Amino acid sequence: MMHLGFYSIQAEAMVHSTYSTQRSTLVLKIGGNELDEPAFVAELARQVAGMRPVPVLVHGGGKEIGIVQEALGGTPRFVAGLRYTDATALTAAEMVLCGSVSTRLVAALLAAGADAIGLSGVDRGLIRVVKQEHPAGDLGRVGRPTTVRSDVLHELLARNIIPVIAPISLGPDGPYNVNADEAAGAVAAALECDEVVFVTNVPGVLVAGDVAPALTRDDVERLIADGVISGGMIPKVRAALVALDAGVRAARITSMAGLAHGGTTIVTERTMNE
Repeated sequence: MMHLGFYSIQAEAMVHSTYSTQRSTLVLKIGGNELDEPAFVAELARQVAGMRPVPVLVHGGGKEIGIVQEALGGTPRFVAGLRYTDATALTAAEMVLCGSVSTRLVAALLAAGADAIGLSGVDRGLIRVVKQEHPAGDLGRVGRPTTVRSDVLHELLARNIIPVIAPISLGPDGPYNVNADEAAGAVAAALECDEVVFVTNVPGVLVAGDVAPALTRDDVERLIADGVISGGMIPKVRAALVALDAGVRAARITSMAGLAHGGTTIVTERTMNE
C-alpha cells in the first residue's frame, strides 16, 4: 500500500504553479447522473453564476438517454462498456442532451442570475468529429472530436454568456454522439484552458483516507492496480485521463464544495516536464 505523501510532489508543484498564474476560463464537465438531482442543479447554478471569468459547461445525459431510447422502441446496447449508437439511440441522445438536460441547466443558470445559452456541437459547427474506431467493435454513430471552433465560444465568453454544451457533434455525414468527457477535454484544449473540472458527488480521489491533491497518470494506474481506487471512482479517473488524451493540461475531480480549488488534480508527465 502506498501512502499519500508518496504521490507526485512534482505533480502537486505543477498544480500550485497553475493556480499562481492568472486564472483562465474553466471548462466544467457535469455528469448526467448528477443532473437528475434538482438540488444539485440548483446549487451548481448558484456557484457557476458567481464565477469570473465565466466558465464553459459540458454535460452528459445519464440514465435519461436509455429511458428515452426504450420509449422509442430501442434497446440500449454497449460495446466494451461504451454505448452503441444506432439511429434510435442517436435520436434519444439528441432529445435528452440537446433538449431536456440543456434546457434544465440553462433555466437554472438564468434563475441564478447568470446569462447562458444552450448549444450542441452541431450548432455553428462548434465540434467537428470523425467516426470513432474501437478495437472491441463498431460503436455506431459515435464520434471523435477533431476540431473545436474556439472563436464561437470566445464570442460568448467575452459577453459573459455561459455556453452550455451538449456533446452531439457534427460529422462528415451528419450528427454523431460524442463521449462528454472527450468533448470537455477537446473544448478545454481548444480554449487553451489550464484544466477541465469534473464536478461529481465525491470530494476527490481518497488515498489512506485523505484526498490526494495531485496525481499523475502512472499514479492513477498504480492506485487502480493496488485496489486503492475502486468501484465508482474508477470511471471518474478514467474520464479525467480521457480529457488529458484530448490535449488539456490537467483534469480535476471534485465535489460542489471543492469547485473553487479543492479535489484531486490529475496531470500528465509531459505537463510536469514543460
